[in-house]
Amino acid sequence: MRTTTTGPGRAGDPVVEVHHDAATGTATYLVSDPATRRCALVDSVLGFDPGSGRTTTGAADRWIDRILGRGLVLEWILETHVHADHLSAAHYLKSRLGGRICAGAHVAAVRENFAAVFDDPGRAASGEGRFDHLFADGDEFRIGGVPVRVMHTPGHTPACVSYVMGEGGTDVFVGDTLFAPEVGTARCDFPGGDARVLFHSIQRLLALPDATRLHLCHDYPARGEAPRLASTVARQRALNIHVREGTDVETFVALRRARDATLSAPSLLFPALQVNLRAGQLPVAEANGVSYLRIPLNRF
Repeated sequence: MRTTTTGPGRAGDPVVEVHHDAATGTATYLVSDPATRRCALVDSVLGFDPGSGRTTTGAADRWIDRILGRGLVLEWILETHVHADHLSAAHYLKSRLGGRICAGAHVAAVRENFAAVFDDPGRAASGEGRFDHLFADGDEFRIGGVPVRVMHTPGHTPACVSYVMGEGGTDVFVGDTLFAPEVGTARCDFPGGDARVLFHSIQRLLALPDATRLHLCHDYPARGEAPRLASTVARQRALNIHVREGTDVETFVALRRARDATLSAPSLLFPALQVNLRAGQLPVAEANGVSYLRIPLNRF
């Protein structure tokens, strides 16, 4: 587990720790306030082996040990969006440590986009209300004494949000909206995705001060290389291969659509959606006591 302390230690500045899950390329962040010992987890991971159908809690358990070992209190379990490439450990973490599971207010739009795919009234009803709170653009809350502002940054999905944290907004957790500058930006070919919308969301992020630290949700490093999980607004403006300064919206949309046309669906797309739309809770067990995930054939 790699630890990064952000800011000069002033009151209201967060301490950020990150762990990169090699199996899914996902970064999970522990954000804490040293003064109050309150904390939040951003984009947690539940292990899943599609071959055996088994889930594992190793990554989540390491965070639980870290939180308890430091004497922290978990207040918030935050999702930047409904992930399609890994299962969320939010429900498991809440069952062990408490806290409120939160995401963006447009989760319902993602559910609607896939309603025809997972058309099962029993599962749909059981999936409602699993998030403790859904944030709208501009909503504010605190992790202990650390201020947080929610920024709606759709385009990859309709429900994507970024969390702007710290006094003066020193640290932003951007989900899949931006990757390392050498990699570019999020794909926009999922139902509800929109490259034009993503461009304007990114411009909101790039309008933040140059030194703002951007914490990224994914990287897929080559063997032996360290994952690239943080950047700055200035670096993204200067170097991002898709949206560097001077790139206009039409150029970006054409580039993004061409790139997306070459991408295959994430290997965990359907398992992830069925769990993550339920805030990390597995589907309701059938009469035999077993939970099942459904894979639609010839749908995408």
